[in-house]
Amino acid sequence: MPSDSPLRPAVFFDRDGVVNVSPGEGYVLCWEDFHFAPGIIEALALCRERGYATILVTSQQGVGKGLMTQEALDDLHGRMQNELAQHGAALDGIYACTHLAGTCTCRKPSAEMIFRARDEHGLDLTRSWLVGDHDRDIQMAINAGVPRTVRVLSHHEPKVAAEFTLAETTGLSVLLREKLPVV
Repeated sequence: MPSDSPLRPAVFFDRDGVVNVSPGEGYVLCWEDFHFAPGIIEALALCRERGYATILVTSQQGVGKGLMTQEALDDLHGRMQNELAQHGAALDGIYACTHLAGTCTCRKPSAEMIFRARDEHGLDLTRSWLVGDHDRDIQMAINAGVPRTVRVLSHHEPKVAAEFTLAETTGLSVLLREKLPVV
């Protein structure tokens, strides 16, 4: 990206529990088990319409545990992108930590995935948002200097405060329509 190009803000999204319905304590291992969370396609399209990059930042240690291959994860994400593209909601980038805990530097709450996205997409983190359902998501945003955070409540007990909290993803478009400025 040319150095004279203006930096663009982003909305970072966690996957399981935000982009797709949470599998609970398990893993989404194939496309047949992947179901978009209610309202998420509309929210992604809104972010794009408002001029934001949309970036997926996800922990997928099912690969590291040998429960699925990297190729199967790539296939799932490719199908997800194809479906999102039909609605003007395709993600600008997908960043996945597939490692086991303690074996890498990119695992949440590390800011490494966000920093990689910033560098590869020319992003302004100071005007960016993150939507997640777990403390590690919100902490990752804090660690990266992403000031606006939205928590979607889940089976994870919240201990790290987010700026906004939603009971479910169906409220995300309403919140973003009200709070997300056009860039």
